[in-house]
Amino acid sequence: MIIVMSPNATKEQIESVEKKLTELGFKTHTIVGEYKTVIGAIGDKRHLDTQFFSTLPGVESLVPIMKPYKLAGKELKKEPTIVEVGDIKIGGDEVIVIAGPCAIEEEKSFIETAVKVKEAGAKLLRGGAFKPRTSPYSFQGLAEDGLKIMSEAREVTGLKLVTEVVDPRDVELVASYVDILQIGARNMQNFRLLKEVGMYNKPVLLKRGLSATIEEWLMAAEYIMAEGNHQIILCERGIRTFETATRNTIDMSAIPVIKENSHLPIFVDPSHGTGSWKYVPAMSKAAVAAGADGLIIEVHHDPANALSDGPQSLKPEKFSELMQEIAPVVRAVGKKFNV
Repeated sequence: MIIVMSPNATKEQIESVEKKLTELGFKTHTIVGEYKTVIGAIGDKRHLDTQFFSTLPGVESLVPIMKPYKLAGKELKKEPTIVEVGDIKIGGDEVIVIAGPCAIEEEKSFIETAVKVKEAGAKLLRGGAFKPRTSPYSFQGLAEDGLKIMSEAREVTGLKLVTEVVDPRDVELVASYVDILQIGARNMQNFRLLKEVGMYNKPVLLKRGLSATIEEWLMAAEYIMAEGNHQIILCERGIRTFETATRNTIDMSAIPVIKENSHLPIFVDPSHGTGSWKYVPAMSKAAVAAGADGLIIEVHHDPANALSDGPQSLKPEKFSELMQEIAPVVRAVGKKFNV
């Protein structure tokens, strides 16, 4: 439910409404506008006496939220969310690129790759320290040693860090090293993990599940936001369909659908979306043209010998070429691209 306060409502009247909602078990999300203040009441609407609240001093009207995703949707918050990572603003007028290898394998090559992706124009560095793999016999990552290598790369390059967290017990550890916590496709509906990252004041990159609907994806974001963390970046990384020519099928229509229904920024992962480095340039440019706020691209110094996802990784020189190719597309859609 959205409680719209009258233009002349006092601070005391607004706080009184918030207090009464909290006493009834609701979580409140207050947005102060230029002319009016609105209070989002998130909880079981059966406990909300609409007649009582409509008569409170300062209350102008009550409006039901029709979508199941109350905080992630546009009914309560119409302005785009800008996720700030240091001086980087995600979801604004600049297209942001995250790049780096799928997995952190060893320090020297990781830092070398970090230097090259920064030179090419990437603003954030990705790399997996904990790797949930289909096979239990595949490389599972270097765990905290990988996080330490990422931290060294940040010292050298100044790039902000993005890495996946796969276990609620690891959130505190991972959050102490990196700037953005990634929730992978396999964990999109790991509700305990979503709640845990929701308790941290750290941006979250939430990837779409393997076969998740857009509503399910936004409801996963809702789990994080319900715990108090509203710094969420959605990431379309391809969904599982009948097609086998590519690793997954990138749902480009998800970009305008998300823009219509949610205020959260959306990235596209063309590496996982296609599974082949050859298709990454075309899908990157298509994502920008469709309105994506950014891209996350896998880059590896030696893809043929990568321990994870080599076939979909660009070599640093190819990544640099792609960044130059993306620039005119970004300008064509009226956004900035500092390359």
